[in-house]
Amino acid sequence: MPAAPPALQLTDLAKTYATGVEALKGVSLEIGDGELFGLLGPNGAGKSTLIHCVTGLANPTGGEARIFGNDTRGHYEQARAAVGLAPQDINLDTFLTVFETLDYPGGYFGMAKRDRRERAAELLDAFSLTDKRDTRTRFLSGGMKRRVVLARALMHRPRLLILDEPTAGVDVELRLELWQYVQRINGEGTSVLLTTHYLEEAEQLCDHIAFIDHGLIVDRGTPSELTQRYAVSSLEDAYLQLIGRTELSRAIATDTGELTS
Repeated sequence: MPAAPPALQLTDLAKTYATGVEALKGVSLEIGDGELFGLLGPNGAGKSTLIHCVTGLANPTGGEARIFGNDTRGHYEQARAAVGLAPQDINLDTFLTVFETLDYPGGYFGMAKRDRRERAAELLDAFSLTDKRDTRTRFLSGGMKRRVVLARALMHRPRLLILDEPTAGVDVELRLELWQYVQRINGEGTSVLLTTHYLEEAEQLCDHIAFIDHGLIVDRGTPSELTQRYAVSSLEDAYLQLIGRTELSRAIATDTGELTS
């Protein structure tokens, strides 16, 4: 039996905007089927542009992106159907109810009415949203809206889930709940691409990690490989060393007493 194609395969992916800004400068990386992969980097490094090129929200100006073997431009429908995207910005239609927010994308991806109802009920329960089923999204709290965004991304049972800063601005309880659910679906076989500024979470959750900066992949490996390579005790310190900001290391601050005063 031939090996399953990678969940995501990027080859020299490039994106230059009309302004002349080179957001991606030939990015190549591979995410294996069933892998939980972290993409880390500072603001403006190219993370969101990469996601936009993969999901069709932006057109790359060079290179290739394949999702489970399907080219995202030549076979867009097949590629896009395999992806669920939870964007960094909460982009909900404020006039729709929570149920409608899940039901409409399900229809877009060709799910039958009965299947949509059953899947929506399953996700409403999983994200503690059942009692908000008929509430219009504009009346939800920020944390509840974040739950809906993630549930919507999972509605059509994507094989690849892309999470762009999924826990930005949420409380600790919701963050833990979301990670537990992500770990569960990843354990069931869903591939995950995650961007986050919470490096301790990436260190605990991700099988492999790539650092991106100025539109280039500057390093990659397992969390343990990266910490060993930079001779540090945490992924956060490896990241700070990579971007040249070692003075921000918590270990250094503790040693000098800056966190204990």
